[in-house]
Amino acid sequence: MNTSVLGSTFFLTLLLMIGLFFFIRASFKDRTEQVQLWSDLPEESLLTQLQGYFDQRAYRVAQVDEESQQVTFEGFVRPSWFLAVFLSLLAGCGLVCFALILSYLLPQLTLLFWGLIALAPVGGWVYWQKAGRVEQVLLKIEPSPETPPGHFVTVRGHRDELIQLQRAMSLKAI
Repeated sequence: MNTSVLGSTFFLTLLLMIGLFFFIRASFKDRTEQVQLWSDLPEESLLTQLQGYFDQRAYRVAQVDEESQQVTFEGFVRPSWFLAVFLSLLAGCGLVCFALILSYLLPQLTLLFWGLIALAPVGGWVYWQKAGRVEQVLLKIEPSPETPPGHFVTVRGHRDELIQLQRAMSLKAI
């Protein structure tokens, strides 16, 4: 096979492996954000609905700060079996490609390169170890000085949790 083709294929495969590494790393990255929402419900009703929502999502009240009018909810986020298996399969495909190109470049070490495929489950294992963690959601309700009467709800938590909260509670983003 032409060495220029092997060199460029090796370079592209190396880029694939770097991208795969960052994809696996991004699967358990912290994505905490803060949003400010608005609701026209009375404060007691809004607080009761938010408490019910977070109870339903397996969060519990961890702390209530009376001074700053802030409630902290905590919940354990379980890792996904599907994603762990999927990441292991992606790592396996990437390692097969890498081993194949390396075995063409250095045929005397072919068995060693094919042994790299045994590292494929490490991607799923790393995800499984890092993704399962306790997440916090900080919630603060403040009265709106504007008309019509309502309340500002400041929420700090995981990006996906904030999106689900907006959908379930019909809160308007500011």
